[in-house]
Amino acid sequence: MNLPPHKLITTQPDWQPCLERLQAEPRLAIDLEANSMHAYREEVCLIQISIPHQDYIVDPLSVTNLSGLGKIIQNPQVEKVFHAAEYDLILLKRQFDWQLQNLFDTMWAARILGYQRYGLASMIETVYNIKLDKRYQKSNWCRRPLSPEQRTYAQLDTHYLLQLRDHLDQELQAAGRLDEASETFAEQTHVKLSDNTFDPDNDFWSISGAYDLTRQQQAVLRALAIYRDKEARDKNRPLFKIFNDRTLLELAQTLPSSIPALRDVYGMSAGQTRRYGRQILNTIANGLHAPHPPFPKRTERPPDAAINRFDKLHTWRKQTASQRGVESDVIISKDALWAIALRNPKTEAELAQLDEVGAWRCKTYGKAILAVLRKT
Repeated sequence: MNLPPHKLITTQPDWQPCLERLQAEPRLAIDLEANSMHAYREEVCLIQISIPHQDYIVDPLSVTNLSGLGKIIQNPQVEKVFHAAEYDLILLKRQFDWQLQNLFDTMWAARILGYQRYGLASMIETVYNIKLDKRYQKSNWCRRPLSPEQRTYAQLDTHYLLQLRDHLDQELQAAGRLDEASETFAEQTHVKLSDNTFDPDNDFWSISGAYDLTRQQQAVLRALAIYRDKEARDKNRPLFKIFNDRTLLELAQTLPSSIPALRDVYGMSAGQTRRYGRQILNTIANGLHAPHPPFPKRTERPPDAAINRFDKLHTWRKQTASQRGVESDVIISKDALWAIALRNPKTEAELAQLDEVGAWRCKTYGKAILAVLRKT
C-alpha cells in the first residue's frame, strides 16, 4: 500500500499553516483516537484530518490551542466526514465543548443503503479492495512517541474517507435515499452527554449479580466499588484494570478474611493480591459493619397502554426493516418509538411535532405509524 506522506503536527507554530489550509476547504475527513482502554477518563490523543492530497495527524497533547479547529467543526458551511461519528462527537463535546454541524457519516450512509458489513475496514475492502490493518485499534494513543506503524494506522482512518463519502453519496442519490441520510446525519450531531461522575451510592448496583447478594454483602460491594474507583482515579487507569466487576462481586459473596483466601477469588492474581490485598481485606471488614445501602430509585414504569403501543410499533419497525433489507434502527430509533408511544399522536401534524421523529420519517412513515396506533 503506497500512502502519500502525512504531516504530523506537534507544535503550535506547525499548527498555524495547517489550520489556514483547512480553513480554505469546503469539507474535511476527521477521526479521533482516544485512550479509553488505558485511562480513568478518556482523552483525545490524536486528531486525524484529511483533505484532498494531504493527510494530517494533529497531536492535541502538544498543540493546546485548537480553537480554530473548533470554529471549523461548528461551521455549518463546512462538511465534516466521519465514519461512525457518535463516540467522536461525544468526545469533542465533552472535552472541547464543540457542537459539530454539517456531518456526513459514511457508516450511516452504508447502513441506510443496506450494507451488511459497514465497519471502516470492511467498507474500504468492499469498495476499494484494500485491506486495512486494525491491530493498533486498542493502542494507548496518548503514549509518546508514536511508532511509524501507529502513524500509518491513524492516517488510514481518514485517508480514504472523502473518496468513500463521494462513492456512497452517489449510491444514496441513485437509491433516492439522500434526504433520509441527511436527516439521519443531522440527528447524529445532537449528542447526549451522560454524567460519567462516579456515584458511590448507585454505580455499584449496575454490577451484574448485585441484587442477588444479602443486604450486608451489598454494603461490602459498595465499599469495594468505592475503593476501586479511588485506586483507578489515583493511578489514572480504567476500572477494569484495577478489578473487573466479577472480581468485586465474588469478593462480596465470599468475604475472604485472609491473604491466602484472596488468592482463590476470580481475578486475584499474585500481583493483585500483593498490591491490593491488605486494603481489600480492610475494605471488606469495614463493609461488614457498614449500614445497608439504600436501593436506587426505580424508573417510573410507562402506562400499560403506552407499552402496548410501543410493542406494536416495534413489530412494525422490524417488519419494515426486513422488507427493505436494513437494520431496524435505520427505519426509526427506539427513542422515537417511545416518544410516539407515550404521546399517541392522532394526526400527521401531531406526529410532526415530535422532535425525535424528523420530517423525512414523518412524511415517509407517518401514515403507517398512525395506522399502527389506531389498532392499539
